[in-house]
Amino acid sequence: MADGSNRIEQFKKMATDDPNNPLGHFSLGREYLNAGMNAEAAASLRRTIEIDPNISKAYQLLATALLQQGQRDDAIRRLTEGVTRADERGDVMPRNEMVKMLQELGAPVPETKGSTAAAQAPLGEGEVRCARCQRVNRKLPKPPFRNAMGQEIFDKVCADCWREWIGMGTKVINELRLPLNDPQAQKIYDQHMVEFLNLR
Repeated sequence: MADGSNRIEQFKKMATDDPNNPLGHFSLGREYLNAGMNAEAAASLRRTIEIDPNISKAYQLLATALLQQGQRDDAIRRLTEGVTRADERGDVMPRNEMVKMLQELGAPVPETKGSTAAAQAPLGEGEVRCARCQRVNRKLPKPPFRNAMGQEIFDKVCADCWREWIGMGTKVINELRLPLNDPQAQKIYDQHMVEFLNLR
């Protein structure tokens, strides 16, 4: 529990220091939810969606926090928005989880079209269909790390979005004061990176 409290304080500082950083608010909301602080979680996750409505998982976590507070109608509204947004972006896992939640609530599920059109766009030499921006774009010249994560980034993330993450990753390290030689700090950094790059 102390570890959770420390993470809440870390992410609270990150969200306060950079109020327009959606990852700070998202991470804070997730930690609040894990700690059973549902009203605080809902506030942070609403702010996440205001800043960046493309973070599909935020809709799912917000709906969970609302359900914990007995706000069923608002939760259904957020899940419906989230399914549509996730479907547009090709975020299959959060979309499917939110569809399941709607079904369990006995609520109508919006029609989904999937990402078939994007999936059919042909890839040229040195191009990648980016998991983050959902566009066919220039890929990295080589994997950024010599491990499975580096290969996944090389296969799924465009060079422009990777460059954006380098800037955001520096903020994460500085604002959370992460010593990357500490395995726990590395885990927190990696979690932010995966969420930012939409790798699930």
